[in-house]
Amino acid sequence: MPGIFGLITRRPASAARAEAEAMRRALLHEPSYRSGIWEDTGLGIYVGWVAREGSFADGMPLRNETGDVTLLVGGEEYPDPGLRAQLRRRGHAVSDDGPDYLVHRCEEEPDFPRQLNGRIHGLAVDRRTQTALLFNDRFGLQPIYFHQAQDGFYFACEAKAILAVRPELRAFDPRALGEFITCGCVLEGRTLFPGIHALPPGSAWRFRAGPLVEQGNYFQPREWEDQEPLPEEEYYRQLRDAFAAALPKYFQGPEKIGVSLTGGWDTRVIMAQAMRSSLAAPGALPCYTYGSAYRDNQDVKLARRVAQLCGQTHQVIPVGEEFLSRFSDYAERTMYLTEGGVDTRRVPDLYVSEQARRIAPVRMVGTYGSEIINRAVMFKPQEPEPGVFAPEAMAHVAAAAAAYRRAREGNTAGFVAFRQSPWHHYGVLGLEQTQLAIRSPFLDNAAAQVAFRAPDSDFDPRPRLAREANPALGRLRNDRGIGGRGLAATIQRAYLEFTFKAEYAYDYGMPQWVAAADHLFAPLHLERIWLGRHKVYHFRIWFRTALASYVQEILLDPRSLARRYLNRSAVEQIVRRHLKGDRNYTEEIHRLLSLELLHRAFVDGGPTMPRANPAAQPVGTEA
Repeated sequence: MPGIFGLITRRPASAARAEAEAMRRALLHEPSYRSGIWEDTGLGIYVGWVAREGSFADGMPLRNETGDVTLLVGGEEYPDPGLRAQLRRRGHAVSDDGPDYLVHRCEEEPDFPRQLNGRIHGLAVDRRTQTALLFNDRFGLQPIYFHQAQDGFYFACEAKAILAVRPELRAFDPRALGEFITCGCVLEGRTLFPGIHALPPGSAWRFRAGPLVEQGNYFQPREWEDQEPLPEEEYYRQLRDAFAAALPKYFQGPEKIGVSLTGGWDTRVIMAQAMRSSLAAPGALPCYTYGSAYRDNQDVKLARRVAQLCGQTHQVIPVGEEFLSRFSDYAERTMYLTEGGVDTRRVPDLYVSEQARRIAPVRMVGTYGSEIINRAVMFKPQEPEPGVFAPEAMAHVAAAAAAYRRAREGNTAGFVAFRQSPWHHYGVLGLEQTQLAIRSPFLDNAAAQVAFRAPDSDFDPRPRLAREANPALGRLRNDRGIGGRGLAATIQRAYLEFTFKAEYAYDYGMPQWVAAADHLFAPLHLERIWLGRHKVYHFRIWFRTALASYVQEILLDPRSLARRYLNRSAVEQIVRRHLKGDRNYTEEIHRLLSLELLHRAFVDGGPTMPRANPAAQPVGTEA
């Protein structure tokens, strides 16, 4: 994911510059990326940036008029309307849509970066006080990874930039490995690599004349968690007003915006509010939905109708033969780009993000709506198949489940926003943001703060938010049948709920006895009855058919079978029985493929970009 990187050190400038350049090269994933390096040798600071061309953070560094404050940022910020005009009245030269206003906020706001609103991180250097401030956003979704060495402090938007210059860290941390196996991600701000951690959400770390002198926080989760719940009607009113006030900020900027529509309430609320506020003219907001190769799923059917009611175009991005024919390249790139933030079940997200980028470089999403508003917990520990992993690895698997249970204690909203988001959700977000800018108004500071005051009930305000803003959209059911009225709607909801569960059972969740029975009827291709009604990705079938050769090539390779944390015979049986079709080992194959691709990318040969994406050429380099 584009962002900043660098080191703070008292080593000779020539050595520091060489390391900063190596870090820069490690982050150039796309030919369109722009990058550069800025230094202050007196303070021992060598900091760089990588940004998509034309994005919010393109054009670093930012400087005030006197040149004594310099700011470099990654991500996006969504300021209050009128802020730029206020800064101009105070004598600052500020553009209409660029990030240059941020450096003036930095020099004028005593509590900077507390007032920032968005997924943004940065480094602010103040020559007047000989200090530097390293910060991230309050959700930890624009992460900064760091490593404290004896000879310097290293930081980067991706851990691979640190691995590029600190080869002694190119190994798997056993504890983190157990968490990845169990939870599909690493917990508690760790990474897969020993000695590399993520800044906690809401961090503001201060350096003075070189050394780190303060590991502070400008925001604490309890500030929102300790708020009193509101009565249902008052909660609805405050959430409605906060969301309506926030939404226009997310439709600003020079880049074209596309809306990733689904059949759920989250994107429905965005479209209803956007149409009521006239944020987009007819045909100016292209909409798209990811589709299955089998049939139009519920997301596609409903999204097409939503776009039509809003006067916008709509198209389907299918995940089928083209993606499967290039799966190996996408799998290797995905695991390299995310560094253990996802497993291979998210490989299609890279493919569809590339397709979406052709429609618009900014993707408006409803992601985090149900999570923030309904406090939806989206991941939990899963015990691996017995016998697959060595006893030493299984000890860390048990520890990971215990760590997850401890993290779940207390405020559920706090877990969702400040632990689930950076640990579990960031991997997908980071992968998508290698291609696109992702915007979700549900993460707006004001709206999210109100969401923490939800009443102690099952009240879901989203259907009403859509209905009041746009009655036509509000009358549409969602993809699970919720929202319709009358006997026919009740029957339809029951049918959709049945097909949703049946599709899951036929794919990822198929019990072993059902897999054995299904194998007997394989010539009938019963999967055609269920698949594609709700889901887009169908890995149980793909691993047996289009991807069978790749699964065997990777997992039965002698290098793979020799990994110390695996049981060779168990891996061989999993591959053989799943490909035969009389057992379902979809989850296990995802775990094994992910671990092996990560091992090859970061441990065997050091961080190297997979062959599918040749090294990008530097653009806009600054010394």
